[in-house]
Amino acid sequence: MGSAIRLIRAIGMALAAERDRWLLWVPVGIGAGIGAYFALPGEPPLWLGPTLLALSLSGIMAARARGDRWQLVTVAALMPAAVVLAGFAAAQLRTAAVAAPVLERRIGPVDIAGRIVAVEVLPSAWRLTLNDVSVARLAPERTPHAVRVRVQGAQPAFRPGDRVTLRGVLMPPPPPSAPGAFDFQRQSYFRGLGGVGFAYGGVTVTEPRLDPAGFAMALERARQRVGDRIRAHLEGATAAVAVALLTGERGGIPPPVMADIRESGLAHLLAISGLHVGLVAGLVFGVVRGGLALVSRVALRFPIKKWAAVAAAVAAIGYAALAGWPIPTQRALLMIGLVLLAVVLDRRGLSMRSVAWAATVILLLTPESLLSASFQLSFAAVVALIAVYEGVRDWRRRHRREAPSWPERLLLYLGGVALTTVVASAATAPFAVFHFHYLAGYGLAANMVAVPVTAFWVMPMAVAALVLMPLGLEAVPLSVMAVGIDVVMAVAEAVAGWPGAVMRLPAVPLAGLVATVVGGLWLCLWRARWRYLGVACIIAGVASLGAVRPPDLLIDGDAALLALRTADGGLLMSSHRTNRFARDVWLHRAGLAESGGTWPLQGGNSADGALACDPLGCVWRQQGRVVAIAWGAEALAEDCRSADVVVSAVPIRMPCPGPIRTIDRFDLWRNGAHAVWLEGAAVRVDSVGARQGRRPWSVLAQRRRDR
Repeated sequence: MGSAIRLIRAIGMALAAERDRWLLWVPVGIGAGIGAYFALPGEPPLWLGPTLLALSLSGIMAARARGDRWQLVTVAALMPAAVVLAGFAAAQLRTAAVAAPVLERRIGPVDIAGRIVAVEVLPSAWRLTLNDVSVARLAPERTPHAVRVRVQGAQPAFRPGDRVTLRGVLMPPPPPSAPGAFDFQRQSYFRGLGGVGFAYGGVTVTEPRLDPAGFAMALERARQRVGDRIRAHLEGATAAVAVALLTGERGGIPPPVMADIRESGLAHLLAISGLHVGLVAGLVFGVVRGGLALVSRVALRFPIKKWAAVAAAVAAIGYAALAGWPIPTQRALLMIGLVLLAVVLDRRGLSMRSVAWAATVILLLTPESLLSASFQLSFAAVVALIAVYEGVRDWRRRHRREAPSWPERLLLYLGGVALTTVVASAATAPFAVFHFHYLAGYGLAANMVAVPVTAFWVMPMAVAALVLMPLGLEAVPLSVMAVGIDVVMAVAEAVAGWPGAVMRLPAVPLAGLVATVVGGLWLCLWRARWRYLGVACIIAGVASLGAVRPPDLLIDGDAALLALRTADGGLLMSSHRTNRFARDVWLHRAGLAESGGTWPLQGGNSADGALACDPLGCVWRQQGRVVAIAWGAEALAEDCRSADVVVSAVPIRMPCPGPIRTIDRFDLWRNGAHAVWLEGAAVRVDSVGARQGRRPWSVLAQRRRDR
């Protein structure tokens, strides 16, 4: 008992010593509440979060008003709970606020009409987002508010605001391709997207809108005009990268170029974040302040530094709006806005607090962003960098010296780029492995060249091009910018081609990622020595990779594609043509670049003799178990008698008591893709439906309710 009291007292003293850092944990608590909400298997009643939050806040106010000796204990217990409940309530309210009809089944070919709200240029097509949608043979109350349609071929000129008609096919947003994979249905739900599809033939503009209605439509038109002006002067991948840097639209970048950029560790250069927004704000601040300083009467009479800060803030907001407000841009804009506000108010900006401020605002307004890779990567990198540079700043204060010479400044800059790359890469590595299942091995080498080129060459020319576009004089800065982009792409291609440039890893357990995040936050947000306890959590999270065991059998939701794990860890696919997207997802989640071959579907045995097939189905022997795969009902009677696991591409309508587990066409329709592990005496099965639960964004849950 005495040791427990001493431990509690020591923890209390440590917390009291770092009271100035408590505020930094507010977004962490909000994120914990949001994570708890999304982890639930079913939708809680809407009153739950707000009611519990109100009760906790009432308890805090009552304790403060009472003012007895238990006040501190009560507040200390209820305040963290209130922060967590704030995140939980925000997620609930956001889910209810964005609720809209979602397609439950495939429709079409059918006539579709709607108003264009966004146009994305792809390498060989366009992707139109339509709202105010009407679909033939679909009741208005069941019609999605917005859909996204892919169009190809020769098309008329269309712009955001135009009303169009087309003939095409619409489908529900697709569910994850495997249990635990990226959930496009959830993302679409929070974006208000109730269907996706494609068009047959051309699009007809029935109601062109000359003057866009509203700020959002005008902004989309401005983004399209900027993209068109860039493509008028530049070509190919260079134009696509320039469009991505100025408008945030990356869909036009050819897949091989995008793969090189990712695998060389340069993908962050395309995510409009702190680097880009900071450069734009810094350039405008320097030009405005320097220009005003040349006019002595203005410089001596007026606060030109504050004027420059306001101009920089306006430029940063304009750039963020042009880029489409992605999460990294929001984070950078909020942080830079706080720093510029500090300049205007003659205050000093607090870097780590600005991160906490930005995270809190984003999480409360868009709680679903917590689950996105862009939010996690952006904030992980920034928190780690600020924590490291806080230590560097303290070290430099203790070791003051004369101003460095120009050669020393150059070395310091290159050292800063190297340190930034190493720290950011280490901080984002767990999220890169969790979401993308690979690590770039030579990111440091690529960034040492690409970051200075982007900072001192590409982005200044980008700002100049934007400023000169209204005058029609953007050709020269775009041409100079293009040369810099070509340098960056050449670096990406060269580094991505080095041996061992990419380390592919299997999907990380969610518990391992959470442990790593908790350890990293503990290490970065505290300042005292006890922060190094976070290293233990990080080690535990990294060690979870050793416990990863990919599924032995995977079945997609249409029973059209299956995969078996071979003895050497590869995947044997039932087809290399069917559902290529699911195939690629399965390979990436298994940490593989390529599959191990195709099944002998029409008869024959696999190379190791474990798989035998005939026209009716296949029998696979693995881990002491027999798995029967039936393509039709003819083989089911025998499979039910002899197999431990039966997978049927058709519904099983007969009694099948023998197998440990059966998975038929009905199971796949109701619960989506399935994964099976053969673990000795046990057979473990997971499905997309089980992972999604009965949530509003799950089309599978709707199917189970309507069956």
